Amino acid sequence: MTHRTFSALFIYLSLAALASAADTYRIVHTYPHDPHAFTQGLVFVDGSLYESTGLNGQSSLRMVDLETGRVLQSQPVDSKYFAEGLTNWGSTLVQLTWESNVAFVYDRFSFRVLHTLSYSGEGWGLTEDGKSLILSDGSDNLRFFDPATFREVRRVSVTDHGKPVSEINELEFVHGEIYANIWHSERIARIDPASGKVLGWIDLKGLLSADERTNPEAVLNGIAYDSAHDRLFVTGKLWPKLFEIQVVPEPLKPDSKRRGK
Repeated sequence: MTHRTFSALFIYLSLAALASAADTYRIVHTYPHDPHAFTQGLVFVDGSLYESTGLNGQSSLRMVDLETGRVLQSQPVDSKYFAEGLTNWGSTLVQLTWESNVAFVYDRFSFRVLHTLSYSGEGWGLTEDGKSLILSDGSDNLRFFDPATFREVRRVSVTDHGKPVSEINELEFVHGEIYANIWHSERIARIDPASGKVLGWIDLKGLLSADERTNPEAVLNGIAYDSAHDRLFVTGKLWPKLFEIQVVPEPLKPDSKRRGK
């Protein structure tokens, strides 16, 4: 997002200062992805991939065929909104907007807007843990909302070795942890939802080659988890590819334990 450009260097330096050994990855499969999709949210539900794309005048909700990258169903978002994070809740999909303080609740099958929800602050990423909707707003906070009322019930500050981690973007709930893209970073943070502490990092450097990135904003952003088959998918804004990856744990040093365990 354009207003975030000035903080990119700060984020890079902050992450470099916090850098430690991290999990890496193995590519299981590579799929085509719409290179014009400004990916803001990604979710895999009941065998289907859903995507929220951003930018004013280009925002949409989509159902995408995983194998081909073809858009099977699409609902444009009014041009006054900049769509952001996306998650499922029951038979609905919930899509955030960036600065409009509005979330759209869609019927997952027809893409009909059922109603809207309001919230304070910006909307960046969204996921759910079976009890709450979990929202990121670009700060170091994760905010937990009651799905029925969209009332904020609690929040946690995300920290790594006691230092706040901000610019938290797209979210996904995986194996009891919150996976989070950090804007303009090639790392995913694994966050304890109870304490906000970073349990570890997944380093995705080199996943998409530099010559396949056509825009400075073509950054890693998009995490989806297929719980039925234990598959993890990642992509980015304006990326021509979507990847199924397997996380490769960092090697343990002698007489040491994995962070957060």
